[in-house]
Amino acid sequence: MGQRKLFGTDGIRGKANRYPMTCEVATALGRAVTHYFQSRDHGRKPLIIVGKDTRLSCYMLEQAFAAGVCSQGGEVILTGPLPTPGIAFCTHSMRADAGVMISASHNNFEDNGIKIFDSKGFKLPDEVEIELERMVLNPEVMPQMEGEELGRAQRLREVFGRYIVHVKSGLSPDTDLEGMRIVLDCANGAAYKVAPMMFQELGAEILPLGVEPNGMNINKACGSLHPDLAQAQVLKYRADIGICLDGDADRLVVIDQNGDIIDGDRLIGLFAKFLLDQKRLKKGDTVVGTVMSNLGLEVFIHSLGLKFERTQVGDRYIMEKMRETKACLGGEPSGHIIFKDFATTGDGCLAALKVIECTKFYQRPLHELVECIDLYPQVLKNITVLEKRPFEEIKGYSAKLKEATKQLGDRGRILVRYSGTEPLARVMVEGENKALVQKVCDDLAEIIETELTGKKKKS
Repeated sequence: MGQRKLFGTDGIRGKANRYPMTCEVATALGRAVTHYFQSRDHGRKPLIIVGKDTRLSCYMLEQAFAAGVCSQGGEVILTGPLPTPGIAFCTHSMRADAGVMISASHNNFEDNGIKIFDSKGFKLPDEVEIELERMVLNPEVMPQMEGEELGRAQRLREVFGRYIVHVKSGLSPDTDLEGMRIVLDCANGAAYKVAPMMFQELGAEILPLGVEPNGMNINKACGSLHPDLAQAQVLKYRADIGICLDGDADRLVVIDQNGDIIDGDRLIGLFAKFLLDQKRLKKGDTVVGTVMSNLGLEVFIHSLGLKFERTQVGDRYIMEKMRETKACLGGEPSGHIIFKDFATTGDGCLAALKVIECTKFYQRPLHELVECIDLYPQVLKNITVLEKRPFEEIKGYSAKLKEATKQLGDRGRILVRYSGTEPLARVMVEGENKALVQKVCDDLAEIIETELTGKKKKS
């Protein structure tokens, strides 16, 4: 398999209006996606759903991508702002050939990205992304369309309702939200309209935050990356729960009635027990996590009589492993949680409803439900880097890693990797001894910081 040049772990991403997130690339990618699906279906005009979040740059990239589709003879449906899982669902529901989400998820508003789904709502595998890259970088391989061969675009707003009905169908029929008070932070992002509508239709009283996007305030001091305001609101208004979504609403952070954040791995553990007790899972079934998943979650999953599989970071890889192992539950500590019976990608709104369903099913508050899931001390450091050099080439890194691995022993883990969407090196260390975990993480991070950022080592 060739090396990907444009696509990272979750589509193409970068600074808006700077390569590769330019209108020129978006148009070329629109052509490539259209030609790819056209050639698989004997020249029929493919139908492509295009959604977006609320970033200012989405206007130009949406139009540029749609122009590429039309110039290659495809048909486009523009949905306007809609969560990433909404685009995945609508692509399948409306029998489209592909779905495209223009979003940089949890990144700052200056960034943007393009994610692509196939006709079933699944993210494209690596080999297809490489083929699309080949066409984008060599546009002469695609035929030029003219006259009646050209396509057209239309804007369709009723897809909101389709998605809301779909997500609500994932909630047990005997579960309602009547009498619940919910703090709901939509991060000024893609769910700013649909999420409040969804929870209100189910009978909840909503205290909304992050529902006034202006193109530049997505994820800014709000949403899943900045849950502080929601935590304060939960306590101030004595809410039953707080839900914080990210910019494209495919992940969430949950706040209990005491104002405490519930770790994403603990939510996955709770869901595994819930599905087991509901007989949606049986002993020996698999739950899928990633290399970032806490060892404590793995221990808990095994205690339930279930298997636990890890993948590389990214809900695309989680879903691939879920399909391979026939798992119905998977997720990441960041709050990407996939219920494969209802969705083909992480869905923050669906996961929030399933949390509420758990509390109703067990008739116990959330903090009590997760207290049996003991997580190991874990420290994660993000280092902004100037280059992504192989770690083994960094002076002193290999020796320090070997020493640290020996110190942590069998009940500890070290994971050092580069982000696939940002110029970051991530150092994650976990183990039984919190002080040792912190020291190991600090030492490794300092070596990387010294070499890849130009900062001098602390004396």
